[in-house]
Parts: sequence; C-alpha cells; structure tokens
Amino acid sequence: MERNAELRDFLRTRRARITPEQAGVQPHPGPRRVPGLRREEVAYLAGVSADYYGRLEQGRHLNISDSVLDAVARALRLNAVERDHLIELARPPRGHSRRGSPAAQRIRPGLAALLASLDHVPMFLIGHRMDVLASNQLAHAVLTDFDALPAGERNFARYVFLDPTARERYAEWAEMAEDCVANLRRYSGLFPHDPRLAALIGELSVRDADFRRWWADYNVRYATHRTKHVRHPAVGDLVLHCETLAFPDEPDQLLNLLSPEPGSASAESLRLLGSLSAPPVPVSASASVRRSGRGTAG
Repeated sequence: MERNAELRDFLRTRRARITPEQAGVQPHPGPRRVPGLRREEVAYLAGVSADYYGRLEQGRHLNISDSVLDAVARALRLNAVERDHLIELARPPRGHSRRGSPAAQRIRPGLAALLASLDHVPMFLIGHRMDVLASNQLAHAVLTDFDALPAGERNFARYVFLDPTARERYAEWAEMAEDCVANLRRYSGLFPHDPRLAALIGELSVRDADFRRWWADYNVRYATHRTKHVRHPAVGDLVLHCETLAFPDEPDQLLNLLSPEPGSASAESLRLLGSLSAPPVPVSASASVRRSGRGTAG
C-alpha cells in the first residue's frame, strides 16, 4: 500500500506541473479540480485508455511494459532520473530492493588511499541514504568533521538540515538542500524497505519544516555538478565547483570533489585553510633530543 501511495503521489505531482496548453492538448470542458493535466489527458498523450492509466496511477499494474512506461514518461516530460524512479515505483521490488535494507558498504583500500593522499582538494564519499563513508581533512575544514560525529549521524542530508552552521555557510543553501531531498526521494524508490532510510526521512520530516515541504513536492533529482559559494569563518568566501563522480562497479558510492578555479582568490584561501587545519606533524624522539642539545656525539 505504501508503494501504491508513492506511485500515485509521484504521478499526481508530475501531472500538476504541466498545463494542457504546454502539453498541446485541448482542455476538457468544465471546471478543473486539479492543477495541470487530468488523468484522461495524460492517457491520451501516452496512447493508452483512461482506465488503464487510472489503474497505473493507483499501483494496480504489476507487469506494465517498458513501452507504456516510456510513453507515460514522455507524456509527463520526465527526465532520465524521474523516468528511472517511475520504473522503480511501477514494478514489484526486485534485486537490491527486495532485500529491504542495502548491504553494508565497504570502501576499497585504493579509494581510501586516494582520499588521504589528495589533501589539496576537499573530497568526501557518499553512499546509501547520503551517508558520508569517508572524507579528507580539507573536507572537514570546509564542511564539518564527519569523523568526529557518532557513526549513525555521519550523513550529508542530516548535516545540511540539522547542523545550524550549514545554513550560514552556504549562500545557495536552499538549492543544495532541495537537491538532498530529491536525492533521498530517489533512494526511497531504490530501497523502499530500508528501515534506516525510513528513520532518516522521518527524523528530518519531524525536525525541519523546509524538509517536510520539499519532501511533499516529490521531486527526484541527481545533481552531478554545481558551483557552491561557501562563507567560511576562517578564510572568507570560497567559490568551489562541486563534481560528483560515480564508479561503474560501485554505483551507489559517489565521490564529491570541491575545487576552486586555478590561480583564483578561492584557491589561495583554500590553500591557507589547508595549512590552518592540517594536523600537527609529530616530532620524533631523536629530533627532540637534537633540538634540546642533549644529543651525544657518535
């Protein structure tokens, strides 16, 4: 029943975005009780009967063909991410979704070494539910020290909505926050029976009014690049280009890199921030002895 409600509300909100004039159809006569397209108009655009589309929107078609789903996606002008989400909702859970909760994620040693070695660019690895699986020292300085948080709270969406410094630090906080909600909506289609994902969504819904409002919009999005303007208390404003990279053999692990324009003021400020946040270099015992002048000639 929850799956049917998700499908119904997703299609209803997609219909509401498009007017008959935008879709190029003659509006049905009489008063319109809903914004956007009616079910009958979507059915006409998709080339199916109104009854057939009505049953689809109610979640009563379990073996719907790809061609019909493609036709509905075109009628509703869905993008590629929204189309994939529609397919996940319209079909019985399969593959990883049937397991309920996704398997525990492990970071490859080579990837962990990459994050540790590239210390001049903030980098963090996001997994299921937008959990932060790993991050380097400069990411801690620009964002927050995820490693210092309890394991269950190392989550990027949780940071964006529940850490008060996030709203102050990002000039485009609302855009970034909406992206987080749309990405969590995408995960809810992939993993509909994940209890930890449900708990995260429930917590954010209870604690943040903005999250509740955007969650009700049913937007599905997967942003792969965006420019972020960071207002950092230590080094001032930073303009950073965020690129999100996926790995073919780990499609649910996303590497995020925040890089400034080479030679820019942001690049210099980021270099300064790196030096300010670098952990102190441990001094060896022999070096301490040499500095104190207590060493003996060999």
